[in-house]
Amino acid sequence: MAGSDDARLAAELRAIRDGVRELALEEGPKKPPAPPRTREPELGPREAEPPKEPPPSRPDGKSVNLTWDMSRSLEGGFWPRLGRRLIAPFVAAQTAWNSRQVQLDNEVLEYIDRRLADTHAHYDRVLGIHGRHMQDIDERHLILQEELVAHVHDLVKRIDLVLGEAEKGRLSLEFALREVRGRLARLEERLDRG
Repeated sequence: MAGSDDARLAAELRAIRDGVRELALEEGPKKPPAPPRTREPELGPREAEPPKEPPPSRPDGKSVNLTWDMSRSLEGGFWPRLGRRLIAPFVAAQTAWNSRQVQLDNEVLEYIDRRLADTHAHYDRVLGIHGRHMQDIDERHLILQEELVAHVHDLVKRIDLVLGEAEKGRLSLEFALREVRGRLARLEERLDRG
C-alpha cells in the first residue's frame, strides 16, 4: 500500500513538473515588467508676497535750504553800518560755504535715493533668479523622488520574478531528485534480488 501511494505521488509530481515545463516553454523567457511612468510635477501655487513696507522718509532739508544765506542776518537795525562793512567779507565767505554745503547735502540725498533704488532693483532681480532656481531644484527633487519610488517598485517586482522562477526551479529539481532516488532504490532492489 505504501508503494502504491508513493507511485501515485510520483505520478502527480511528474505531471506538475511537466506542466510547469510546458508553461515555461509556452511563455518563453519572462521579461521583467516595465517600470511605471513617472509624472512631471507641476509647480504648486506660489505664496503671495507680503505687502511692501513703506520706505523710511527722506530727511527734510527745508530748514537748511532756507537759512544758508548769512547776508540776510545782517539786515536790520542791530548792526550799525560800519559793523556791517567790517564783517561783510566774513559773512560773504560763510554764505558761499553754506551755499556749497547745502548743494552738497542735496546732491548726497539724491545720490542716496538713486543708490537705494538701484540696490533694491538689483536685489529684486537676484531674489527672483534665486526663487526660480529653488523652484527648479524643488521640481527636480520631486521628479527624482518619484523615479526612485518607481525604481524601488520595479526592483521589488524583479526580485519577486527571480524568486518565483527560482522556486519553480527548486521544486522541479527536488522532484527530479526524488525521482532519481526512487529509481536508484528500485535498481538497488533489483541488484539485491539477483
